[in-house]
Amino acid sequence: MTIQTAKLSDPAVRAFVTAVNAHDRGRFMDLMAPDATMSDDGSDRDLTDWIDREIFSSHGHMDVDREMNNGRDLLASYRNDTWGEMRTRWHFEVSEDGRISRFETGQA
Repeated sequence: MTIQTAKLSDPAVRAFVTAVNAHDRGRFMDLMAPDATMSDDGSDRDLTDWIDREIFSSHGHMDVDREMNNGRDLLASYRNDTWGEMRTRWHFEVSEDGRISRFETGQA
């Protein structure tokens, strides 16, 4: 059962999923702390390169199935034009100003 994006608990995570699904790169970048980092399947990646390749140029889309840790951890079906659909896990760290300082993703 998919959780409606508007019902996700954490405001920063909710905005992240909304920006991904709307293909709104500007809004997405506004959510990121200036020194934000990320990892994919346990390996740190260049944030800008990764989001352009895995989200925005490949039409990424998240359907959240479950949230844990007050909304900072998600299990989601993620799909894009490159890899098709896969079950993924996401972990978010949010700074005091409400922006995302790090996210980690990978296959679930």
